[in-house]
Amino acid sequence: MPGSLTGSYRSLSGTSDVYRSTTVAGGGGGNAATGILEGMKKAFSFMAGGTAATKDQKLIERVASGGPVVISSRTENSNSNNRKMPASGVAEEAALLGTMPSDSMDDIELKNIQLQFPSTRSLSRDDSSAQEEVVETDRGNLVVAVQGSRNKPAILTYHDLGLNYVSSFQAFFNYIDMRALLENFCVYHVNAPGQEEGSATLPEDYIYPTMDELAGQLGYVLSHFGLKQFIGFGVGAGANILARFALNNPNQVTALCLINCVSTQAGWIEWGYQKLNARHLRSKGMTQGVLDYLMWHHFGRNTEERNHDLVQVYKSYFERNVNPTNLALFIDSYVRRTDLNIQRELDPTKRKESTTLKMPVMNITGSLSPHVDDTVTFNGRLDPTNSSWMKISDCGMVLEEQPGKVAEAFRLFLQGEGYVAPLSPTKMALFRKTSLEELLKSKMPNGGQWPMNVIHITENPISAVVC
Repeated sequence: MPGSLTGSYRSLSGTSDVYRSTTVAGGGGGNAATGILEGMKKAFSFMAGGTAATKDQKLIERVASGGPVVISSRTENSNSNNRKMPASGVAEEAALLGTMPSDSMDDIELKNIQLQFPSTRSLSRDDSSAQEEVVETDRGNLVVAVQGSRNKPAILTYHDLGLNYVSSFQAFFNYIDMRALLENFCVYHVNAPGQEEGSATLPEDYIYPTMDELAGQLGYVLSHFGLKQFIGFGVGAGANILARFALNNPNQVTALCLINCVSTQAGWIEWGYQKLNARHLRSKGMTQGVLDYLMWHHFGRNTEERNHDLVQVYKSYFERNVNPTNLALFIDSYVRRTDLNIQRELDPTKRKESTTLKMPVMNITGSLSPHVDDTVTFNGRLDPTNSSWMKISDCGMVLEEQPGKVAEAFRLFLQGEGYVAPLSPTKMALFRKTSLEELLKSKMPNGGQWPMNVIHITENPISAVVC
């Protein structure tokens, strides 16, 4: 860098006029000072606008002459909407940025801010479109919820420990893709005895059915609704119950979709944990230990690191909406389950005589589920010609965390069995768009029209935690 302003400099571009007044010196100090003065005038006129350039003349002259300068911030109430860039500033910007000059964008005035919180995840049957009916069996009454037209093929569901048809299947079967699929089916949601929402405590002398007896109760459900065949859809304990019924009544089950199905009897570790949980539920209610076990049973490990809102919803549900005494009886029955006694037949000529499930089976689990090994064992005991094993990534409770993937797999599974006409991606996209438009229109104010002068900002309702 030169030590004075008297040095001689030449512009790199002979055809450009940018900075020529500052880079081209005639050799005299006066010309150099004049060039600096002109450059500073351009800079100030570019930043402050043409109207403010005249106000800065004295400031520029004092800087050029080396006099003292006091800089203070000021606020001007000039109209910025009609202010345009000076011609000299446009030329300099075009030369520096290599772009065509453009008019400045008009300012956007924010008139209103309205916070809209997403609706709370509901686990209440008040939001369900299913109709509940009581079915009498040899081991007490069952509450069965029917969803859809009863003259269509039947899908029968069975829930897992600590859940019922609302908390286990309501959100999944109301998913957009499943709603498109279920236009061709009628769903029958079976609740285990005493596990339905708002159920009264079972009598002390009531002997809870075993797993085989719970499977036998499904025969009464089929007789009550006049069903000859159904497609089974079960999770956890419910999947084990449906598998038992399918082994004893293969002609009444056309296909099975089983999630986290366990085909063996309980091990010592599971037996000890479940017995302790049942004892706590009877004596103390829903303790923290039982709650932690239920969360691990459904979501797997590290639940706090993902889906915080979903985890909190189910924690609150287990604490407030589960009858602890009735759940203890269901846990006792599940922990005393017997082995399914099924085996894969390796000889192709004897597969018809095998003891495994005869109908098509789709075996699903989540990569973070604690039941992955159990589903692998179950898959090894099924006939490979009519069964498939599917592990969905980044989830433990697959119906809640990855409903789209499960819905797609279930749709393809049913299409492979010839139950529904193929739905092309175009038809599925059109159905999603129509359903979303109807949902948004039902929640919009002013008859389906948002006010044009209002900006709506939606934020996460979960409060931030500052560590």
